[in-house]
Amino acid sequence: MQEWFESVGKKFVMAFVEGDRWKLYIKGLGVTLEIAFFAAIIGLLIGTVVALMRLSTKRDGKKTIWARIAGAYIDVIRGTPSVLQLLIMWFVIMKNCHNGILVAVLSFGINSGAYVSEIVRAGILAVDKGQTEAGRSLGLSKAQTMIYIVIPQAIKNVLPPIGNEFIVLLKETAIVGYVSLTDLTRAANQITSRTYEAFMPLIGAAVIYFTIIKILTILLERLERRLRKSDNR
Repeated sequence: MQEWFESVGKKFVMAFVEGDRWKLYIKGLGVTLEIAFFAAIIGLLIGTVVALMRLSTKRDGKKTIWARIAGAYIDVIRGTPSVLQLLIMWFVIMKNCHNGILVAVLSFGINSGAYVSEIVRAGILAVDKGQTEAGRSLGLSKAQTMIYIVIPQAIKNVLPPIGNEFIVLLKETAIVGYVSLTDLTRAANQITSRTYEAFMPLIGAAVIYFTIIKILTILLERLERRLRKSDNR
């Protein structure tokens, strides 16, 4: 048992201490969080716009051209792997751009937008129709009713699932090594190639991911409890 602990200790020192390799993990984590944060903002903006587009209808109740465009966008994004979208963005759409972080942020933001749009759409549809009718009876236009009455109420419905989408997005960024970015996962792989030892670097990266996601999960749970309390008043 003592020999096992000594072996693990040596592997830990080799993976984290020697050559200040812990700095590579910190740098990789920074890249991961940066991409996830800005991609989440873009995804939220795109998702909200696409959700409103998809909910738009003509006077006879039929879908508008905007609703059809939004539906096509959602189908394409949700029907193709995120790693493939990232490679298309890097090698085709933005092949002359050498800023990997910008490419990754746009790629993940567009990808997230498709999922966020469905979350926002579901949140809006969950608002009682009587709220819309009340707004229209007060003389508000369809757009004003949506902005001032429906969307504020829908925010409560969409906040928890959007938080979960951010957690998923954070984990999906592990593929950014394909565009030459050193995120947390690639940092672990680089240390593995230098030490010829895969266990400790990969386990270390997994622990860091788990810790960050666990903190976010706890914060989301607290948010959900607060929202439930406000609903019970």
